[in-house]
Amino acid sequence: MVDLFLSYLKNEKRLSAHTCRAYEIDLSQFSNFIAENFESKAQDSTYREIRAWVVSLSDQKLSHTSINRKIASLRAFYSFLLRKRKIGQNPMLRVKALKTPQKPPVFIEENATQNLLDQVQFAEDYNGVRDKLILELFYGTGIRLSELIQLKVADVDLFGSKITVLGKRNKQRVIPILSPLRLQLTSYLSLRTQTFDQVGDALFLTDKGKPVYPVFVQRLVKKYLSMVSTKTRKSPHVLRHTFATHLLNKGADLNAIKELLGHASLSATQIYTHNSIEQLKAVHAQAHPKAG
Repeated sequence: MVDLFLSYLKNEKRLSAHTCRAYEIDLSQFSNFIAENFESKAQDSTYREIRAWVVSLSDQKLSHTSINRKIASLRAFYSFLLRKRKIGQNPMLRVKALKTPQKPPVFIEENATQNLLDQVQFAEDYNGVRDKLILELFYGTGIRLSELIQLKVADVDLFGSKITVLGKRNKQRVIPILSPLRLQLTSYLSLRTQTFDQVGDALFLTDKGKPVYPVFVQRLVKKYLSMVSTKTRKSPHVLRHTFATHLLNKGADLNAIKELLGHASLSATQIYTHNSIEQLKAVHAQAHPKAG
């Protein structure tokens, strides 16, 4: 039944290979736990057995966020079985997600971001131009790593100053690009054509002419962020957080940021208000006549 569910996620829900793999790992771990401790199968599990698994995950010191993701995987699996009439009742109905403390997102300060894009020396060859454009695109649009990797040449509309990205659950959204970024894309596309011949439609390529992949981009971002920031986290998602935080700090509407980021609900975007409030506190403490 697990294989049938995974096939459904891939072929009908059309989830990414990365997401399907995460479901597969979660369900495999659960199936092994059930087999070893209760001599049962995943599709036959009870609420008590599922709770025992959640407790075992807590005993392994997994974060609440990681455990909740695994709970969500099980919830989707049993909902699928119920729809297919493979089970009579859903054992997940009484299983609650664990409470997680909401941490403010990590972002790069404006001066460090400016140093990254204006002061760092990039090579003038294809690799250097590509690297700088990837960083500019993360910071200039707030796209996710998975979205950047999937970008095709045809997704770039230079005339309309916009790009089309494929987000979570295969939802398309259009993101405007500012004039400097549009000019960089124009130069990059010209250089890409000069450097490679008949390499497919992926927008970003390695020096071998192959489409870039997650680890490649993660290493690239970490390399350049290490030049301007001492933050512990140096990932593409940090640049996404930076995009949203800087927009909010400059007075952008939260609903507009939500649309740009491709969030399904406003609550997901509200994590950025914490950083904005901290900035307001600093301004208030510095400028108010009663301060100090």
